[in-house]
Amino acid sequence: MTKHYWNQDPAAAPAPPTWQQTPRAVPPRLGGGAAAPAPGGAVPGGPAAAVPSAPAAPGRPTGRGTPPPTSPPTPTVAQTVTAPGAQPPAAARAARRGTGTLRHRWLLVAAVLPCLLLAGIGWRLWPQQPTGLPPHIAEGTVQADLIAPDSVSRLAGTTLLAGPQSNRPHAPLAAAPSECATAAGPTTQSVYGQGWKAFLSATYQDAAGSGSYTVNQVIGVFPNGEKASAAFRTLTEGLTKCPTSTLTDRAGRTSKWTYAAHPATEVAVAWTATQGDTANWACYHQARVKGASLIQASVCQAGDGEPTASLIADELTGKVTG
Repeated sequence: MTKHYWNQDPAAAPAPPTWQQTPRAVPPRLGGGAAAPAPGGAVPGGPAAAVPSAPAAPGRPTGRGTPPPTSPPTPTVAQTVTAPGAQPPAAARAARRGTGTLRHRWLLVAAVLPCLLLAGIGWRLWPQQPTGLPPHIAEGTVQADLIAPDSVSRLAGTTLLAGPQSNRPHAPLAAAPSECATAAGPTTQSVYGQGWKAFLSATYQDAAGSGSYTVNQVIGVFPNGEKASAAFRTLTEGLTKCPTSTLTDRAGRTSKWTYAAHPATEVAVAWTATQGDTANWACYHQARVKGASLIQASVCQAGDGEPTASLIADELTGKVTG
């Protein structure tokens, strides 16, 4: 060959020689098309023409008869490379690699997406966890001295839940006669007045919320022990002045109460308030003075609640710093 056909334009390049299309053991000689000399020096077409000679180049006229048929051309590497519209091997490999990479990416997405979806659903449906710690209660405050509901439940022998709280004493209650305002409202302004510097009243009720069992804790802190003792004397004097009273609530309903106080000491007093129209139901009260604090505990229930009221008052007094 004298030319590189794969360097030419495939559309303009001539067809390769026939011997390149048909594989042979020995390709024919490139020449003017003359047949090879016969053995013994015989000239083709002469008397020794009967002796077989080298075959003429396929596809070229032999001068006599029709040219021998040739087998169908087999594409060679040159034809594969130069065929119009064919893709070079490197580009084909790159295309296959790109297709494989894209397929792998889709498989990865298909595998990861369900996991992310399940994780999101699980996170959404997972029970909500506590978002923070309970509020900090400074040591030495009335909030820190308060007995927790579970501790009060242990002392009372029944399950109690935290109810309403107040950080100031309520206004005096409407009681008749008027001197019974202290006995009717021992945790109100009738006893604590306005001179306190810290106050907390907390009510715990039975788990059913029916009010059949109620516990109340009160801590009032005064500027000094003298003022706390003065408030305690107001309480004890009011108990001695009022054996019975008629109490009117905010809704206009009235109830009758009977008060029975035990002899008071300088720092403690206990009494019972029994509602007249309720059989076997009463409120049992305890009041203690400790330093500059006036402490009260009460248990309202059917039955004898005095022992429980005494236990709660003892523990509450022990927690108060003074």
